[in-house]
Amino acid sequence: MDLFTHTLPNGIRLVHHRVASPVGHCGLIINTGSRDENEDEHGMAHFIEHVIFKGTQKRKTWHILSRLDDVGGELNAYTSKEETAIYASFLIGDFDRAVELLHDITFHSVFPEKELTKEKEVIIDEINSYKDNPAELIIDDFEELVFDDGPMGHNILGTADSIKKFSREDILNFIANNYHTDQMVLCMVGDMDPARFLKTAEKYFGVEQSNLRTQKRPAPPAYKPSELRKELDTFQSHISIGNIAYDLENPKRLGLSLLNNLLGGPGMNSRLNMALREKNGIAYNIESIYSPYYGTGVFSIYFGTDSQNIDRSLRIARKELARLRKNKLGQMQLHKARRQLKGQITISSENKENLMLNIGKSFLLYNKVDSLADIYNKIDSLTAIDLLDIANEIFDEQQLSYLIYEQS
Repeated sequence: MDLFTHTLPNGIRLVHHRVASPVGHCGLIINTGSRDENEDEHGMAHFIEHVIFKGTQKRKTWHILSRLDDVGGELNAYTSKEETAIYASFLIGDFDRAVELLHDITFHSVFPEKELTKEKEVIIDEINSYKDNPAELIIDDFEELVFDDGPMGHNILGTADSIKKFSREDILNFIANNYHTDQMVLCMVGDMDPARFLKTAEKYFGVEQSNLRTQKRPAPPAYKPSELRKELDTFQSHISIGNIAYDLENPKRLGLSLLNNLLGGPGMNSRLNMALREKNGIAYNIESIYSPYYGTGVFSIYFGTDSQNIDRSLRIARKELARLRKNKLGQMQLHKARRQLKGQITISSENKENLMLNIGKSFLLYNKVDSLADIYNKIDSLTAIDLLDIANEIFDEQQLSYLIYEQS
């Protein structure tokens, strides 16, 4: 992949990938998220993602929201357990406008108390809406079970009680303690000369003082398999099962990604979808999820079914895991699994906004970005023995945790 990279004196890293398009995508990816919150900051990273749009030293909320809207662009943000991203899409001619705005809201937001009060209600509504969707709620609750209610297991949104307590001073303290310049990447994908990208990035982001991270993230607590059942007033029962998994730096993570895709990925021909839905007709939504983090990771399977089918569904899911533990993939099976994963990655890369975010995140974590050719070579190097070893390690039935929402 043809990339221009540069590190500003304050530690902020720049990365630019030129593509032929009249539309540009630029984002600031920051290596901080809900995992970095103290016990009294539950939900703070996500709260800041909301209120960062509520006014700067020179702009009111309306001016921030209109700055790109007026020229047909878009401004957005997201928070995860380990990163926060603020990003924009725009016509190439509006690049300077977009970069200046990203800089202004990141470094010069003022967080007016009046706006904080309003946004707290918005986020509490978001939390309540989330609780109405057990298929999403169980994914986060499963990680809370796996990580024994530590920071890694906390829901990104926080709780109504924690959100209500946040003050402007709390926000400023979290930013000072976590928005480190050496943990920021400004990434751009678009049809622009790298020299122009560098000049504009230096003009705005280069003026900030260096603020370097000095502490490492603490390790999550030791994993112990657990089982928890809850009653919910729902039309279906919801089940999540899984295990701790490889972290972001483990070379086995790509092999687990392939197995995860084979087992319960987006393809309708995934093994779990074929077994639970197509063959037995006892589940509609089925997926498996592999989430690697810094120093840890989680693999899980989710499906929804009627209460009378819980035990049967679990037997079928465990049977599919056992197949992967006991039986090596045949040559044709391995070829198809590799080809499917490569195809999905390639199609996903055609979305240039996603590509920008993925490049920025990769540069943030590894200080490099693999090309599609590099990724293909790594996928093709995976052997049936590699995958069998991974399956026996991660899909070990004695190490599985279970979270079940039963119909009340």
